[in-house]
Amino acid sequence: MCTEPLSLPISLCFLTACDLMNQGILALVSSIGCTSAGSLQSLADAMHIPHLFIQRSTAGTPRSGCGLTRSNRNDDYTLSVRPPVYLNDVILRVVTEYAWQKFIIFYDNDYDIRGIQEFLDKVSQQGMDVALQKVENNINKMITGLFATMRIEELNRYRDTLRRAILIMNPSTAKSFLTEEINDVDVQELVRRSIGRLTIIRQTFPVPQNISQRCFRGNHRISSSLCDPKDPFSQSMEITNLYIYDTVLLLANAFHKKLEDRKWHSMASLTCIRKNSKPWQGGRSMLETIKKGGVNGLTGELEFAENGGNPNVHFEILGTNYGEDLGRGIRKLGCWNPVTGLNGSLTDRKLENNMRGVVLRVVTVLEEPFVMVSENVLGKPKKYQGFSIDVLEALATYLGFKYEIYVAPDHKYGSPQEDGSWNGLIGELVFKRADIGISALTITPDRENVVDFTTRYMDYSVGVLLRKAEKTVDMFACLAPFDLSLWACIAGTVLLVGLLVYLLNWLNPPRLQMGSMTSTTLYNSMWFVYGSFVQQGGEVPYTTLATRLMMGAWWLFALIVISSYTANLAAFLTITRIENSIQSLQDLSRQTDIPYGTVLDSAVYEHVRVKGMNPFERDSMYSQMWRMINRSNGSENNVLESTAGIQKVKYGNYAFVWDAAVLEYVAINDAECSFYTVGNTVADRGYGIALQHGSPYRDVFSQRILELQQNGDMDVLKHKWWPKNGQCDLYSSVDTKQKGGALDIKSFAGVFCILAAGIVLSCFIAMLETWWNKRKGSRVPSKEDDKEIDLEHLHRRVNSLCTDDDSPHKQFSTSSIDLTPLDIDTLPTRQALEQISDFRNTHITTTTFIPEQIQTLSRTLSAKAASGFSFGSVPEHRTGPFRHRAPNGGFFRSPIKTMSSIPYQPTPTLGLNIGSDPDRGTSI
Repeated sequence: MCTEPLSLPISLCFLTACDLMNQGILALVSSIGCTSAGSLQSLADAMHIPHLFIQRSTAGTPRSGCGLTRSNRNDDYTLSVRPPVYLNDVILRVVTEYAWQKFIIFYDNDYDIRGIQEFLDKVSQQGMDVALQKVENNINKMITGLFATMRIEELNRYRDTLRRAILIMNPSTAKSFLTEEINDVDVQELVRRSIGRLTIIRQTFPVPQNISQRCFRGNHRISSSLCDPKDPFSQSMEITNLYIYDTVLLLANAFHKKLEDRKWHSMASLTCIRKNSKPWQGGRSMLETIKKGGVNGLTGELEFAENGGNPNVHFEILGTNYGEDLGRGIRKLGCWNPVTGLNGSLTDRKLENNMRGVVLRVVTVLEEPFVMVSENVLGKPKKYQGFSIDVLEALATYLGFKYEIYVAPDHKYGSPQEDGSWNGLIGELVFKRADIGISALTITPDRENVVDFTTRYMDYSVGVLLRKAEKTVDMFACLAPFDLSLWACIAGTVLLVGLLVYLLNWLNPPRLQMGSMTSTTLYNSMWFVYGSFVQQGGEVPYTTLATRLMMGAWWLFALIVISSYTANLAAFLTITRIENSIQSLQDLSRQTDIPYGTVLDSAVYEHVRVKGMNPFERDSMYSQMWRMINRSNGSENNVLESTAGIQKVKYGNYAFVWDAAVLEYVAINDAECSFYTVGNTVADRGYGIALQHGSPYRDVFSQRILELQQNGDMDVLKHKWWPKNGQCDLYSSVDTKQKGGALDIKSFAGVFCILAAGIVLSCFIAMLETWWNKRKGSRVPSKEDDKEIDLEHLHRRVNSLCTDDDSPHKQFSTSSIDLTPLDIDTLPTRQALEQISDFRNTHITTTTFIPEQIQTLSRTLSAKAASGFSFGSVPEHRTGPFRHRAPNGGFFRSPIKTMSSIPYQPTPTLGLNIGSDPDRGTSI
């Protein structure tokens, strides 16, 4: 017998076999690797020595096929005691049964990956996505390091792949593994220490059902330490050693049969080195006796087929299971052999019964709109409603189970404590006080270490809830279309242009036109420029070219400004914007004016903490957010419950970072529409239903959730709680009015204020002028005084004079007093006029009663200097009191004593040639 470690060179094994042949042997048994087996096969075929080859592999790892060359001639003397490598077929069958399309294979340093090369080729042909990962020391440390260095988006991308893993490694270094060499002790330890659902594939050997017959193999009795499968020594033996034991037993039976048949051949002493060495003559006979014989040993029935291989091999498939008491255990899912294939089902039997009659205890946390109390009657169980409750009800209706809901005692989702335990909803599942947990519960790597999750039934992203800027009443909204600086420029431009117009007319005064009543003073120039700007026109005539060019440019400027103002005012009053500077998570992290936080020890809190403290995170956004959230160890800006955070936003200067779905529901249903939300549009995680580790309900729940998503039922449930057309705007701080809507009084309050200010100012100026005129009238009149006198007052003075006896005038009748214009040609000269005038320095402005066809100039009856009268058109007949301007209250002598209607008649049309002579005028 030749046995050697796998690390020894080939020459040493070959020399050992030659030394045994030199001593004289009937058969050669080898337990070596595939490389040495090839050299021994050639030696045995040359010397005609039966060679029983037991393939030896690294302890705890699957074998790879040696691929020994088989010839159809009679000179093939090597028999393979161990069956062919069927592990690849078994793994492929299990993966197909589970419908895996993406998974990962972990292997360690002791395993030769060529052992599953055939499996990799087959899954590649079927279009499956397979990843290989070599584990240096411990898979648990490797995965922990992987979680610490990979970005959360990458972990979520590979999460399903990591959940579906094939582990092929040494049992001493792997907590969870898949191999053909695993005993019951390893299985129990594996179930106790592992997490998640396990599927274990191992090679098994049939054991007699009768306990008293287990240690008897034909006429041989086997030690109880070997035949008892519960014996620790038997459990610790490798499969290779079991086959060696059965091989020795098989040879012993063959030798005994040779002796009984009297066909014994003496052992020959063979020399391997000599070229002319003859083979053993009894080798063929001994080989046939061995092949025809058989033995029922520790590995079951040991026999050989025509090709020299052992066809007897059986595999069993084990899986973790939860019993009625929810205790974690292991059970046999099925078995596999090359003849019948897979016998049994890999699905849990409880799932096949559609969970009829099963009552599940459900733990939850109140979170709008996922879980809310709909009815709370004293003495009766509370009733709940919400999106998560609708999903749970859809699962219960389809699968047929019933459930009882209760709220987590501490109203938290759960986080790890210092002693390693969990609180909140997750803690209820860990301590097996609840079967499933459902709410706005996100799937995180930390939580998946202690509980199982279904597939996500809704995407998750982080959002921010902010309060919309309050709409303030702007009384001067009419000024909003232009900036304050622009208004100041316009006002300055009005003053500047008015001053320039005055200066241009002062440098080059225009000729006085007939009918002109105004002069080009600075006040009139300013008034004219302002009137043209507001499109009301002006009264000052400007005839110089320079002035007209300037006014043309000014009118064009005014047209553009007024048109722009009108258009911008219409847009401003119909769409009022109230903008906020925070429109994304990046904007929130860059500012410090608005403090923000989240729920302490929540998934969002941990999410920001992990990404903010991760040195591999390139984006500084989470680092800045973590500095704000972690102020005073998290007690300054964080809250204990989400409702407290929402109230803090509504009544204070605060931004609440929380689940985007929850914040959207709050913003939609706010009665005052005072919230808006911003957030990350990338759904890097999702909401799932949490179950106890290894729960048999995870797969069936996940399958039903996928069906709800595919047939659109999940979208219907979402639209029930998050309608597309809500009463409030969710994503923007812009507050808009409908186009064409009526404008309220607030929009024009400033216009009314300007009008009121103008009225008040004008009334004040009028009072001031009245006071000034009265004060001026009490003084001694000066030569330059010019005031208005009522004609009625004039008549009273005339009548008072006429009542005097010495008066040369008589009282006229008031029935008819005619006022006839004088013939201009008959007026006396300037000197004569001065002689007949009783009042010096008089200045009477009146309108001549000359027909409209004749344009006249304003005349002034003056004692020393005269200025022009203003002329105008006069109707044919006019009655009523007349108001004349007379200097110092002076008047001409008149026979009129009482106020009466004074009809007048225009003089016949005269061909007057009126120039600029200031001496010509009219008189009353």
